[in-house]
Amino acid sequence: MTQTQWILARLKDGQQITQMDALNGCGCFRLASRINDLRNAGHDIVTENRTLPNGKVIAAYSLKQKELATC
Repeated sequence: MTQTQWILARLKDGQQITQMDALNGCGCFRLASRINDLRNAGHDIVTENRTLPNGKVIAAYSLKQKELATC
Protein backbone atom coordinates (compact mmCIF):
# COMPACT_ATOMS: atom_id res chain seq x y z
CA MET A 1 0.00 0.00 0.00
CA THR A 2 1.40 3.40 -0.95
CA GLN A 3 1.44 6.41 1.35
CA THR A 4 -1.28 8.05 -0.72
CA GLN A 5 -3.47 4.95 -0.52
CA TRP A 6 -2.95 4.74 3.26
CA ILE A 7 -3.90 8.40 3.73
CA LEU A 8 -6.97 8.12 1.50
CA ALA A 9 -8.16 5.03 3.37
CA ARG A 10 -8.00 6.90 6.68
CA LEU A 11 -9.77 9.92 5.22
CA LYS A 12 -12.53 7.68 3.82
CA ASP A 13 -12.96 6.19 7.30
CA GLY A 14 -13.88 9.71 8.46
CA GLN A 15 -10.60 10.35 10.27
CA GLN A 16 -8.65 13.59 10.29
CA ILE A 17 -4.97 13.23 9.41
CA THR A 18 -2.12 15.34 10.77
CA GLN A 19 1.55 15.20 9.88
CA MET A 20 2.31 13.11 12.97
CA ASP A 21 -0.47 10.63 12.06
CA ALA A 22 0.99 10.22 8.58
CA LEU A 23 4.54 9.89 9.85
CA ASN A 24 3.61 7.28 12.46
CA GLY A 25 1.11 5.45 10.26
CA CYS A 26 2.90 5.12 6.93
CA GLY A 27 6.26 6.90 7.22
CA CYS A 28 5.11 9.92 5.21
CA PHE A 29 7.29 12.99 5.77
CA ARG A 30 5.49 15.13 3.15
CA LEU A 31 1.79 14.91 3.98
CA ALA A 32 0.95 18.20 2.25
CA SER A 33 2.34 16.79 -1.01
CA ARG A 34 0.29 13.61 -0.71
CA ILE A 35 -2.81 15.71 0.05
CA ASN A 36 -2.07 17.75 -3.07
CA ASP A 37 -1.84 14.50 -5.08
CA LEU A 38 -5.25 13.45 -3.75
CA ARG A 39 -6.77 16.84 -4.53
CA ASN A 40 -5.38 16.66 -8.06
CA ALA A 41 -7.05 13.25 -8.36
CA GLY A 42 -10.41 14.90 -7.60
CA HIS A 43 -10.84 14.33 -3.87
CA ASP A 44 -12.45 17.20 -1.94
CA ILE A 45 -10.17 17.58 1.09
CA VAL A 46 -10.59 20.24 3.78
CA THR A 47 -7.70 21.75 5.74
CA GLU A 48 -8.33 22.78 9.35
CA ASN A 49 -5.64 24.74 11.15
CA ARG A 50 -5.31 23.77 14.81
CA THR A 51 -3.43 25.70 17.46
CA LEU A 52 -1.61 23.48 19.94
CA PRO A 53 -1.24 24.39 23.62
CA ASN A 54 2.32 25.56 22.94
CA GLY A 55 1.05 28.05 20.33
CA LYS A 56 2.20 26.18 17.23
CA VAL A 57 -0.30 25.78 14.40
CA ILE A 58 -0.67 22.45 12.57
CA ALA A 59 -2.89 21.33 9.69
CA ALA A 60 -5.47 18.56 10.02
CA TYR A 61 -6.93 17.17 6.80
CA SER A 62 -10.31 15.51 6.26
CA LEU A 63 -12.67 14.68 3.42
CA LYS A 64 -15.61 17.01 2.90
CA GLN A 65 -18.86 15.57 4.22
CA LYS A 66 -20.38 15.24 0.73
CA GLU A 67 -17.52 13.00 -0.40
CA LEU A 68 -17.72 10.93 2.78
CA ALA A 69 -21.38 10.24 2.05
CA THR A 70 -20.46 8.62 -1.27
CA CYS A 71 -17.71 6.36 0.13
